[in-house]
Amino acid sequence: MTISVCMIVKNEEKLLRRCLDSLAGLYDELVIVDTGSIDNTKEIAWEYTRDVYDFKWVNDFAAARNFAFSKCTKEYIYSADADEVLDEANMEKFRVLKQYLDPEFEIVRMWYLTPLKQNEANGFEKEYRPKLFKRLRSWTWIDPVHESMRLEPTIYDSDISIRHLPATAHEGRDIAIYEKAVNRGGTLSPKLHQYYAEELYLRGSKDEILRAKEYFSTHVGPASLWAAKNDDSAEDAQSADFAMYRSSLCVLAKIARIEADHTKLYEIAMICMATFPCSEVCLEVGIDYYETGDYDNARNWLTLAMKQTSPAIDPEACGTKPEKYLELMNS
Repeated sequence: MTISVCMIVKNEEKLLRRCLDSLAGLYDELVIVDTGSIDNTKEIAWEYTRDVYDFKWVNDFAAARNFAFSKCTKEYIYSADADEVLDEANMEKFRVLKQYLDPEFEIVRMWYLTPLKQNEANGFEKEYRPKLFKRLRSWTWIDPVHESMRLEPTIYDSDISIRHLPATAHEGRDIAIYEKAVNRGGTLSPKLHQYYAEELYLRGSKDEILRAKEYFSTHVGPASLWAAKNDDSAEDAQSADFAMYRSSLCVLAKIARIEADHTKLYEIAMICMATFPCSEVCLEVGIDYYETGDYDNARNWLTLAMKQTSPAIDPEACGTKPEKYLELMNS
């Protein structure tokens, strides 16, 4: 098997060498596409490969990634980002994979490890992500009778782990892209809708959160959540969109608290508790009561956040954050 490592980069002079050194000896071709760096990223890229291209950034990662893939020539393409690192043990696993992977497999998924808190290595969020792709697909007929074309790719789940170790967070950039997508088309896919909600709740500025009010109120407001819960197909809706709905409630609750719209906040809280209870909404109500001086109700809701609900977005919503307010009231 031959492998093209394919990257899109912008202003990654602090991380690019670390990433490329951790991939040394694993690839047969290195393609780097720069989307507008103003630091030494391109100069560093030239140290490793002559296949360095420019692509004008159009606020579309898919467009940049498609352009980069089009420049690759080897059998498989490994899609890497500059803030990723392979340690020695996983480099060896990659070498074995390269030597023995059955060409029947068209996609290889690898474990993607992101620190629960940036730059801390004692805990990781872990998920499978597709990272290695067969460049040219072979079409295969299947079934001995009423034969059909196999449309789904064949996927191999490897035990390779990639560490995602960014130097800084990219939330401002990502939120801007989500906003432009909403303004352009009005609706995000369920996956992007959830990611947008998570970015806003965890890292969005006050202005960014408030700008999202119309979108979340229109597309996943409390009424539609209640309908989804009580519809005959509630089980299907819950299994497909559970995370999206809960994260949306978190954003709506935070918006209501920021605007001091107590009626709307408690409406959201009641629907949340009746449908998809989550720690973040209880936390927002608890903070609201704390800020208005109603400590008894604040304690009740903060305790709900800690002991009787689970987080949809923020693990600290059932831990350190309600604890902080309880300690303030007890001091």
